[in-house]
Amino acid sequence: MAKKKTLVLGASDNPSRYSYLAIKMLQQYEHPVVAIGRKATTVSGIKIETGCIPFTDVDTITLYLNPANQVPYYDYILSLKPKRILFNPGTENTELEELAEKHHIKTLNACTLVLLSTSQY
Repeated sequence: MAKKKTLVLGASDNPSRYSYLAIKMLQQYEHPVVAIGRKATTVSGIKIETGCIPFTDVDTITLYLNPANQVPYYDYILSLKPKRILFNPGTENTELEELAEKHHIKTLNACTLVLLSTSQY
């Protein structure tokens, strides 16, 4: 299985948050992980950045921000030129989907945890 470098946007070090579980599960499936969140911390050795770091070779951005909190990241997300954006439940955003499609970025309304656990990632 190809390893897909993934940006977890909206990352948290709170074990009850889905973004935390996503970081752990992405690691378990050996996908390289980078993360951006509200506070600078780490999860399983993955540094959670607080700024828009110009990461390279990002295959997938998985969103854990509600649509209103995604707006300041639009230009940043598009600048990374990911192959796809995953809108986890509660993050669906038609405005960002349309922007992504104009930039030839695939979008998917799906749960990262489900995709990983069912070998569809």
